[in-house]
Amino acid sequence: MEDGPILGRKVANVGFLRALLAADPFDSYHFFISDKPLRESLAANLAALAPGIAAEGRLRLMDRRELPARMAQTPYHCFHQSDCISHPTQLARLRNAHAPAIFPITGPVHSLSYPDYPAAFLRHLWAGATPRDCIIATSRAGRLAVEGFFEHLRAGYGLEHITGPSIRRVPLGLDPELLAQPLPSAEQKAALRQRLGLPADRALILALGRVSHSSKMDLLPLLRALGRLFAEQAGTPGGLARDAVSLVVAGWADEHDPFPQTLVDMGARIGLDVRLELRPGERRKNELLAACDLFVSIADNPQETFGITLLEAQAAGLPVVASDYDGYRDLIAHGETGLLVPTTGPAPKDGDDFVDRLAPLLFDNQYHLLLAQRTVVHTPELALALGALLTDAPLRQRMGQAGRERVRQHYLWPGVIGQHLELWAELASLPAPNIETLRHVPHPLELPYARVFAPYPTRTLEPGDLLRPGRSGAALLGGREFPVLYAGLDSLLDVEAIRKLVFLARKGETAARLAERFRELCPALDAERADYHILWAIKHDLLEPAPKGPA
Repeated sequence: MEDGPILGRKVANVGFLRALLAADPFDSYHFFISDKPLRESLAANLAALAPGIAAEGRLRLMDRRELPARMAQTPYHCFHQSDCISHPTQLARLRNAHAPAIFPITGPVHSLSYPDYPAAFLRHLWAGATPRDCIIATSRAGRLAVEGFFEHLRAGYGLEHITGPSIRRVPLGLDPELLAQPLPSAEQKAALRQRLGLPADRALILALGRVSHSSKMDLLPLLRALGRLFAEQAGTPGGLARDAVSLVVAGWADEHDPFPQTLVDMGARIGLDVRLELRPGERRKNELLAACDLFVSIADNPQETFGITLLEAQAAGLPVVASDYDGYRDLIAHGETGLLVPTTGPAPKDGDDFVDRLAPLLFDNQYHLLLAQRTVVHTPELALALGALLTDAPLRQRMGQAGRERVRQHYLWPGVIGQHLELWAELASLPAPNIETLRHVPHPLELPYARVFAPYPTRTLEPGDLLRPGRSGAALLGGREFPVLYAGLDSLLDVEAIRKLVFLARKGETAARLAERFRELCPALDAERADYHILWAIKHDLLEPAPKGPA
């Protein structure tokens, strides 16, 4: 639930969460958030999304430092993240170390084209991964791309023997409310156009998305295709006139980006009326969808993976002309709900090319522009698709109705949540190694702080070091002192355990024997937390090393 520009990823994540809580298939829902202000903000948003669940106390927001203890104590059905990039493998390592059983950990893909993502996917290829860890691809093309990541990494790092996580396809969805209302009548559409300041007597094409030639789609080929269409039909009986069409370009754009105005200017050169609707809110976006006749999206950028705007357009009863690219081909039934325009991309190479080498050194918009400008959406076929729909209103209506029904059958969030529930059940049933064999398998990209930074301190605590109460420890035993715990340590340190630790050391104990007796007295503590308590107690003068005798 993020602030900032309206992006498909954000819309999809909120839609998933709203639908999951509406279905309410679980006893409780735990959220592990990194800082307190964010937890408080999220708690308010979740309470608004699911007031009944919140009132029953089944929404729990906790500090991430509580993860080890919660995983040890809670029989989790699954862990799910908003993407497969951030923390799934780190969560899998915590699960393997602390949980009583291997539960599924899942996360979907969104944009996949960032040059640092090979490192993120490399994290998935480790000895602690199990088939119950799953990357959810939202499209067939996205799944093939993820498999391409792993093929590339296995070959480059000699990891052919590492199985890695499962990969499954589950699409994104829309809220059923978008289909609850009937489509507007001709009179209602005319009134809506008048209110929005749009021409009533033209076929309106809507292009909706990020208005950027470097991060979504280059719209200049669309203008060239319309110019070609106008030129080819000029003077023909019943030909499409320039003043019979307007293009509405709507979506997010940076405030000072000149590209949107460039589209208006280039449209004017070919006699095309181009209307800008920048940064529309949700209501305005839905009104534009209802007011227009045809939806066009010619994605050419690998930053796009699914295409939720195509679902929104079909839910609004619009036929779609789209590039045959990425997840778009999953969403459009060619010839039934819209028309797919062929695309051409560069042939794969055995090695790398100059874009591959440059991308890690450039800003996102710079390398995405390089990538998009070598992806062709064919202008002649685009012109033919536009002409077929712009000149045939009954065809537009049939395709629009078919698209709306297809969304209803396959792409509403309740059904998509059902697919997630089936996936989690399937993953939980897959064979997995005995978790005890994974307890002490560290992740190779996990930084071993104690070992790497062992040269920093003067010395390290050794098992044979003799420990006894320090001055503050003696005061603690006498009731004149008390432990002071900083915020953020309360989930790791236990005040009563600290008192017991100092008591056990009252006559002097070696560090190894003290840790052993400490764990016997406090069985809830594992060896790692017991050692942490001992070092913390020395740091705060509750314990001190006894002076060593002469050599």
